[in-house]
Amino acid sequence: MMERRRMGAALLVLFLGNLANALEVPLDLPQPPTITHQSPKDYIIDPRENIIIHCEAKGKPHPSFSWTRNGTHFDIDHEPKVTMRPHSGTLVVDISAEKAESYEGVYQCTARNEHGTAVSNNIVIRQSRSPLWSKERNEPIVVQEGVSLVLQCRPPAGLPPPIIFWMDNNFQRLPQSSRVSQALNGDLYFSNILKEDSRNDYICYARFPHTQTIQQKQPITVRVLNLDAINETMAAFYNDTDLFSEAPKDERKPTFLIPSGPSSSKMVLRGQVLELECIAEGLPTPEISWSKVSGDFPAKRTSFLHYQKTLHIVNVSESDAGEYRCTARNWLGSVHHTIRVTVKASPYWIGGPPRNLVLAPRETGVLTCRANGTPKPTITWTMNGIPIENSPKDPSRKVEDDTVIFTEVQSGSSAVYQCNVSNEYGYLLSNAFVNVLSEPPRVLTPSDRVYQVIRNNRALMDCSSFGSPIPKITWFKDTTLNGDPYIQHDNGTLEIHVAQAHNSGKYTCVARNSLGTYENHVYLEVKEPTRILKQPEYKVVRRGRSVVFECKVKHDPSLIPTMTWLKDNGELPDDERFIVDSDSLTITDVIENDEGVYTCIMNTSLDHDSASAELTVVERPDPPTDLELTDQRERSVQLTWTPGDEHNSPIQKFLIQYEDSLHHRGHWHNLTEVRGTKTTAHLKLSPYVHYTFRVLASNAVGFSQPSFPSRMFKTNPAAPDENPTGVDGYGTEHDNLVISWKPMSGLQSNGPGLQYKVMWRQKEVDKEWTSVTVANVSKFVVSGTPTFVPYELKVQALNTYGVGPEPAIAHGHSGEDLPVAAPDNVQVLVLNSTLAEVHWEPVPPKSVRGRLKGYKVYYWRERSLHKHNPHHMEKQILTFSGNHSHGMLPGLHPFSIYSLNVRVYNGKGEGPPSPSQQFETPEGVPSVPSFLRITNPNLDSLTLEWGHPHDRNGRLAGYTLRYQSVNSSNELGPVKELALPANATAVTLPNLKYSTRYKFYLSAKTDRGAGPAISEEAVTIMDEALMPQFEVDVGTGNTQPSHPIARSPPLNPHHKVRPATPAFGNVSSSWAEDGALISWEYWGPERNVYVEYVVKNSEGEDEEEWQKEYVNGSQNLMLKGLKEGLSYRVRVVAKGHSDQTLHHSEELVVMVPAMASRQVDIATQGWFIGLMCAIALLILILLIICFIQRNKGGKYPVKEKEDAHTDPEFQPMKDDDCTFGEYR
Repeated sequence: MMERRRMGAALLVLFLGNLANALEVPLDLPQPPTITHQSPKDYIIDPRENIIIHCEAKGKPHPSFSWTRNGTHFDIDHEPKVTMRPHSGTLVVDISAEKAESYEGVYQCTARNEHGTAVSNNIVIRQSRSPLWSKERNEPIVVQEGVSLVLQCRPPAGLPPPIIFWMDNNFQRLPQSSRVSQALNGDLYFSNILKEDSRNDYICYARFPHTQTIQQKQPITVRVLNLDAINETMAAFYNDTDLFSEAPKDERKPTFLIPSGPSSSKMVLRGQVLELECIAEGLPTPEISWSKVSGDFPAKRTSFLHYQKTLHIVNVSESDAGEYRCTARNWLGSVHHTIRVTVKASPYWIGGPPRNLVLAPRETGVLTCRANGTPKPTITWTMNGIPIENSPKDPSRKVEDDTVIFTEVQSGSSAVYQCNVSNEYGYLLSNAFVNVLSEPPRVLTPSDRVYQVIRNNRALMDCSSFGSPIPKITWFKDTTLNGDPYIQHDNGTLEIHVAQAHNSGKYTCVARNSLGTYENHVYLEVKEPTRILKQPEYKVVRRGRSVVFECKVKHDPSLIPTMTWLKDNGELPDDERFIVDSDSLTITDVIENDEGVYTCIMNTSLDHDSASAELTVVERPDPPTDLELTDQRERSVQLTWTPGDEHNSPIQKFLIQYEDSLHHRGHWHNLTEVRGTKTTAHLKLSPYVHYTFRVLASNAVGFSQPSFPSRMFKTNPAAPDENPTGVDGYGTEHDNLVISWKPMSGLQSNGPGLQYKVMWRQKEVDKEWTSVTVANVSKFVVSGTPTFVPYELKVQALNTYGVGPEPAIAHGHSGEDLPVAAPDNVQVLVLNSTLAEVHWEPVPPKSVRGRLKGYKVYYWRERSLHKHNPHHMEKQILTFSGNHSHGMLPGLHPFSIYSLNVRVYNGKGEGPPSPSQQFETPEGVPSVPSFLRITNPNLDSLTLEWGHPHDRNGRLAGYTLRYQSVNSSNELGPVKELALPANATAVTLPNLKYSTRYKFYLSAKTDRGAGPAISEEAVTIMDEALMPQFEVDVGTGNTQPSHPIARSPPLNPHHKVRPATPAFGNVSSSWAEDGALISWEYWGPERNVYVEYVVKNSEGEDEEEWQKEYVNGSQNLMLKGLKEGLSYRVRVVAKGHSDQTLHHSEELVVMVPAMASRQVDIATQGWFIGLMCAIALLILILLIICFIQRNKGGKYPVKEKEDAHTDPEFQPMKDDDCTFGEYR
């Protein structure tokens, strides 16, 4: 029961202690010293620089400092070369006139004030050393090839130890491999030595890092000899060399050079680096492998160095102890070595060093010094630097091994406690104070601090506080914050694991203990994340062009974004070709060095987003190089080359060209193409050519520049391999034969002296060939041949070295002549009024006297059968192929007489015509009537007049008239039809409806039927007896009083019908300040009504265009902008659905009055008239004076001015009219 209570009390004390340890005492409150900075325990100094031993501490009041050296007080006042920095314990030792080694020793710093004493670690000061290499003479080493060899370095011991490396006389590192490598001790090991290892500059260097000095050993000479060379030179080297005269070294299985024996052991300290090494000799060179007998290697901490010869494990832990096996193996066998590794540990903290303890009077706390090590360390406590057993007794303090327990502490019991943990491998020393305070709470976090966080991220708001007793922290935002999504940490920090926009706002943290309460406010702003909406894309661009990477970003508007572009994770080149805009990067005139990965980074003060894209720069490939000709034969050669740089676009093909400097110098011809993966081509060649080759490479961008030409390759002449092509025979006259061919090129000639042997014979008549040999021509004319007979032809090539192969036979004909016969038995069959069919008998083939091409039918219209139609004589021609004996004649005119004849034609021309034949075409339907107009409109009748069709195409049988009414909605009424005689040209339709639109269709007809119709529209007039009389007197424009009297019908029965229907009445005008007001009455159905007006001109003047104002449903309109003092003609117009004028009113003349002037007419004022008269008189006098001066030759005032200012731009007075020129 007692044990449980003690355990519970200990847990409570530990809990309270942990809470107390989280507090940081503000520096304005009393507190014991705390060491904040000190030099390392093992302090190696540079003897060339002043010694600085650091010791900094804080406390209230500020602590004072003292030092011990080698366990005794170090009196700084008696050391003139040693000073202590103000307000610090740091020592500065001036060694300008002293040796640094005189200040070596163990130093310890003490910081004390009235509340306690803190001490530093024991700082061991040692001077770095880089001793010189001992003088020695290295004898040359002569070894047999294949044996193993070790070159020892053995550098002088330094502090710290030097870094070893092997170099030659040129300060170049010696190459190392699995055969040759440097051991951890610096020696150079050869598993087997080769002849090429002979050299006289094997030099071991030692670099001492603290003093940055490098020293070298004397060079070592190694001579590697085989057995024969050893026997020959043994006498010469015996007296002055170390000779290894072992038996010849053959292949052998591995043995270890280091370590020796089958097993060894290694001790390493926890946290340090474990390095195990195995170097073996053998021939062939052995391979090294590693394994752990009792487990696996720690993957993240293990590496293999020096060609697998060194096992390297960092940050060693106890789990790394065990047996490690290295194996050396070649094809002759293997050998093993086991290394037993033990891990020791200098003391290390468990859970960290003891922490400061702040307690209120009568509170309970605990200091814990938890540490471990191998072997297990001992723990001792001191208070204010004095062993705790020798310090003043304190009933509230109890020491239990690694723990000091404080119970109901009293004011004034503050002190600094030191915990020292040590074993044979090292020690740990830590200071922790106990500060007894009574202090109300305070919040150390600045008030009104604004925390900004990105949405969906973690938000942390600090409430760092201090007080004794320890304050309790409570957070508020409108209400107390407890539970999800809020987490309150022991140090007072409030966490929102996933912050959202609604979490923004004001937060209050309250610190409370028994002595008071403190309140602090902070603010949280949750921002929208920065996101790249459009990422840059992979680009492939040709060199010299431009490329644009886009990077469009969305961010919180309250944050200031910064766009940064990187190239290959580095800064962009400082080049004006790189243009950075707000959302893009443009690179102009791209070069190959611009290739890489481009990253856009959008940074704000809270977050960032990035995206990358790669740029590949492509270009046409570089030209191939190193053209070589091999495997040279009579008719072939092999060409090889080296491809140029592809520029990131694979080569697709190579084009091989040649120049023939013998026949066509300066011109390159395509010879062949090969795949882009090939670098050789077997070329077939022609004789008698001086070849020079070049190669072009092609990729997706284009062709490269040509390579440099190859050397010339000449082929020997030979007889032709081929004959001319395109052999043809034809005649230009009726008694000749022209034999032509395509001439052969110099490349085809195969040798000098190219000629052509031309051969011909009449087919199926001659058996022997007639031949002639010609040169430098491409045709030959044979005269005196029969007309158009077949010939067989051959053309053979020959040169100085022989004739070509037997040529193929071509066929041709001699010249043609005009046909001598006309087609017989020509007949015509009329199919209808516009189509006829003609037939003929083919002429005999012999009469054609050439190649039959066809027949031509000439036909023409003699006249129409109707007396009213004109006479026609235009000939037309239809052509038919030679295998035809009939054809169609389309497009004939009906009711007409036609004539025709037929002729045969060949390549030379037409033969004689056949006798002419006549035929008649029957009647057809007539064309449309020539016109249709509507006259003599009345209330219920209309008169229609028309003209006969231009093309009657037969005898007219009459006319058909159809008509129907059209209402205001453009709907058509029933159709009425009327038959009219052929001689009629007018008709009057009675019993029509007044004020109604009608549509008429008129067509002519023959016995074959009716032709197309002509249409027209018209409207009957309104019943004028029911209409009031217009107010306007037609023609005069005078306005008359309106009287409701009936008007007589029009006297002229032949005036043209009004084309539109609405009727207007009571058209009048009145004048107002704004303009002329036009009014009217309208009874028609149309809604498109306009007022048109134009200036009334005097007779003889050109008429202006009518101006138009649209009326929107009303029956009056104000005309504005009319000019004063002018007369205007005005009318009202209604338009139909097709925008044609259906009706307009009578014209109305409107006078625009001139406005009375409000200003006095200056021309009527007496003073103005008098002034004008005076000016005229002065001008007259001036002219008289000018005239007199001119006659006398004297100078007048203006002339004097001219003489005084000889300005070349001044224009003199004119002599002829005595007027003044321009004076400038």
